[in-house]
Amino acid sequence: MATATSSQTRNTVYVAIFAAMIAAMGLVPPIVIGIVPVPITLQTLGVMLAGALLGPVRGMLSSLIVVVLALAGLPLLAGGRGGLAVLLGPTGGYLLGWIFGSLVIGALFKFWVLRQKGQTGRIITGLVSVIIGGIGVIYLFGIPWTAAVTGLDLGTSAIGAIAFLPGDLIKAVVTTLVAVTVHRSYRALMS
Repeated sequence: MATATSSQTRNTVYVAIFAAMIAAMGLVPPIVIGIVPVPITLQTLGVMLAGALLGPVRGMLSSLIVVVLALAGLPLLAGGRGGLAVLLGPTGGYLLGWIFGSLVIGALFKFWVLRQKGQTGRIITGLVSVIIGGIGVIYLFGIPWTAAVTGLDLGTSAIGAIAFLPGDLIKAVVTTLVAVTVHRSYRALMS
């Protein structure tokens, strides 16, 4: 039986590892498309994985640490970006969405996906969960923020976000398959 101290240490290590993973995914150069002032990055995959593998609180904390450190000026975001200007720019809403997206994914995995009996049920509910939290919630914050900062109307900002959808759907599938496999092999991860 784990003591409170060892459990706390384990939680801290998990959060730190996933925060580092999200930051490391920022080393992959962003893809900039001309129609939207927000780049396509690999970091949302890390955000999705953090929620799906660590649960709501630890997943959220991993994303929060990366966002806070980036806003403090560390170049942790794709393209070596960091600083308060990132929050005030068109990508700020997406960054805030990371925090809540990983929280929602983690909660859905903990209270819905992992309660499914069969592997197929877990994959289907897992994919739905990652799409809701990792795409829906992040876009819910990002699209209006981009519209407000750039002066675009909400519809134009939403249409521009469609460019992210194919890549985000691929990230959702990868996250689901990885998370369902890991949870099947290592059930204690969300405890």
